Amino acid sequence: MKTKFSMFALFWLLTATAFSASAKEVKETYKNLTVNANLVMAEGKTLADGDVVLLTHGTTTHNGRETYRSIQKLLAEQGISSLAPNLSLNVNDRHGEVDCAIPQTHKHEDALGEIGFWLDWLKSKGAKSVTLMGHSRGGNQTAWFSVEHDDPIIKKVILIAPQTWTKEAEYKDYAKKYDTPLEPILKKAEKLVKEGKGDTMLEDINFIYCKHTSASAAAFVSYYQDEPRMDTPSLLKKAVKPTLVIMGSADTVVPNLPTEMESVNNDLVQTYTVEDSDHFFLDLFSEELVETAVGFIKE
Repeated sequence: MKTKFSMFALFWLLTATAFSASAKEVKETYKNLTVNANLVMAEGKTLADGDVVLLTHGTTTHNGRETYRSIQKLLAEQGISSLAPNLSLNVNDRHGEVDCAIPQTHKHEDALGEIGFWLDWLKSKGAKSVTLMGHSRGGNQTAWFSVEHDDPIIKKVILIAPQTWTKEAEYKDYAKKYDTPLEPILKKAEKLVKEGKGDTMLEDINFIYCKHTSASAAAFVSYYQDEPRMDTPSLLKKAVKPTLVIMGSADTVVPNLPTEMESVNNDLVQTYTVEDSDHFFLDLFSEELVETAVGFIKE
């Protein structure tokens, strides 16, 4: 693992040339659902011109979050167009945060299919060079896709504060967050899945960020099972594309990421730390993040 880049955000902010950009929502059909994405084009560019970024958001959130709006805007100012989908979470034409009032049937790995779908969409529009970018859980899903679904059009991978995972940490976090043990619920869900009853709804349970919701057994197993690929540093030991992991030194969501990345012995993987940034890289931290990402994409 190599560590590169030592540029400063303020200098870049003061010296960068501003460009106009156009943004529009794209809607397509995927597995009988309408799915949507925010397409931001750099001034004077088409998708066939140069690099394009495919940006995947974090856990059960959406592409309208300030972090993602800022990244897309700043990329466009540097001449790089981007596409930021809303993961469907099995909801038709989903916008905004997850709706905890409705049954939760989505799975962590569903994102891989949707990343592939939007990558194919970019191809169909003439894109020739795509950088996959993902934040938080979306960083893990992006890494997973890049390792297991390699494609010549993928030139680089950028992971922003990607998810780390261990069984022990998951059990501890669930108990702390919901004051109830995870294991009995998971065992019940795993039994249902093994019996071919994965669609069975578990009622009045706590699921990711939703309290007292309902979730299918298959969905619950997907997010809470003992699955090593949920840990991004573990995945990156097998990275097949040049990959940059961007971390915030004040990140309390994945505070163990810097330590875990030290175990990644892969010359394709680099890291960069944005000093004092938390998990969401807002304001000037977003500027430094994008400056670093653009340098990596163009090197």
